Amino acid sequence: MSIEERESMEFDVVVVGAGPAGLATACRLMQIAQEKEQEISVVVLEKGSEVGAHILSGAVIEPRALTELFPDWQANGAPLKTAVTRDDIRFFTSASTSLKMPSFLSPKTMHNHGNYVASLANLTRWLGEQAEALGVEIFPGFAAAEILFHEDGRVKGVATGDMGLDINGQPKDSHERGMELHAKYTVFSEGCRGHLGKQMISQFNLDEGKSPQHYGIGLKELWQIDPAKHEPGVVVHGAGWPLSETKSTGGGFLYHLEGNQVAVGLIIDLNYSNPHLSTFDELQRFKHHPVIRDVLEGGERVSYGARAIAKGGLDSLPRMSMPGALLVGCDAGTLNFAKIKGTHTAMKSGMVAAETIAEALANGDEGRELTEYNDAFLNSWAGDELKSSRNWGPALHKFGMYLGGAYNFVDQNFCGGKLPFNFRDDIPDHATLKHADTCTPPNYVKPDGKISFDKPSSVFLSNTNHEDNQPVHLQLGDESISINVNLPKYAEPAQRYCPVGVYEVIVENDLPHLQINSQNCIHCKTCDIKDPSQNITWVVPEGGGGPNYPNM
Repeated sequence: MSIEERESMEFDVVVVGAGPAGLATACRLMQIAQEKEQEISVVVLEKGSEVGAHILSGAVIEPRALTELFPDWQANGAPLKTAVTRDDIRFFTSASTSLKMPSFLSPKTMHNHGNYVASLANLTRWLGEQAEALGVEIFPGFAAAEILFHEDGRVKGVATGDMGLDINGQPKDSHERGMELHAKYTVFSEGCRGHLGKQMISQFNLDEGKSPQHYGIGLKELWQIDPAKHEPGVVVHGAGWPLSETKSTGGGFLYHLEGNQVAVGLIIDLNYSNPHLSTFDELQRFKHHPVIRDVLEGGERVSYGARAIAKGGLDSLPRMSMPGALLVGCDAGTLNFAKIKGTHTAMKSGMVAAETIAEALANGDEGRELTEYNDAFLNSWAGDELKSSRNWGPALHKFGMYLGGAYNFVDQNFCGGKLPFNFRDDIPDHATLKHADTCTPPNYVKPDGKISFDKPSSVFLSNTNHEDNQPVHLQLGDESISINVNLPKYAEPAQRYCPVGVYEVIVENDLPHLQINSQNCIHCKTCDIKDPSQNITWVVPEGGGGPNYPNM
């Protein structure tokens, strides 16, 4: 079967990714177009089956950017209904004990007065509705698979992936060629560790002189609980156990939403060193701590998911402009992880990008590098937040939980993040693993089916699906490395850092080989980040595949 040429469409701006940052970009562009009677055509590509399908977050949302973008968001039905009523900050000292931290002993960045507990997926769906009402075209189920360039190297746009290819990349009877979307400016807002954003950072050396980006993996479950245990607006944050047992860092959360639901989760910094650590099992045992278990007992788990989080901060922030394109949101690493929330800063990065692009279009510019965007973002309140929290993650990495936490408390509470130090963490997360024979495996107990569960039942609750017989989107640079290098050195940690069991070492005829269950993939990107040999590259599967998160 011959493969025909791709059709193309022309727009002023193409936005890759319908997350909060991408949709904020699109909405602000159309608002400016209306305010200034300026013609701007905007299209947003979304690889999920619908807007919000792949969105997962804690989430405690600071409404500052939303209020700037839509001052009447409450009257217009934005799904922020549950204001935070109380912070409960804990240090989990063991599997059965915890210390409750008084407000004055916790960093100000962890105080949530004025914020909302909400489903970020539902907020994203609402933002999609606002974008369409403003005239934005949104194409869900279309994955941007390739960056297009002009002959002089400027970004020309993107091409969506072909549909209907078999596992060998050959056309099936259902084959449909992808489409090219050309733009004067392309905005990459794919989320953390974006497939195309990663290419752009490398190709244009956007991270030159920067510390490597650092990441965490956030695992989350949604539960329906006994109404007698429900306290709408209560926000529980905690550090310590179970991650302290492997000398790892991160923290857990429990958020009381509306409708007798709670979100429970664990964020694990991906600079951990013990290759036996299992991200999925750490969440399962975290839920057995009495502070968490007592809330969940008698309830029902209704959803599960996981997603990588960019948390390197200011020192890891790449240059966000290149000829014909910008990076926004998690793609650029604009989140303020010191606040354990980042939707507002991601959205602000998109809004600043929109204002920069709109001015360039009004001046007749096409495809030049909008270097002014970098300064405009850093000079905004979102940039101020990143500057004041620049040492949050590096201090924890450099000095550990106790000394690093003490530094952050003093810096944030008494100095406004202005202590005259700048700690850099220049060891990438994939380079931190110790050899397996030097580390003790954690004691993971068998799931009880009431509080803790197994991976297959969890994958089922993520509503994950991929079209059968399509090319594997988890690509190995060298198929021998997993067995010849990662297995003897690190006991092949992909089996454990993946939160849904995509990677398995199977032994047949006394010979081990790596089996990739790509159908299970929930697009968290952890493998692309944590593989110690950097041998795994995550690329987009067919559009519409992956998880489908309700209310997450």
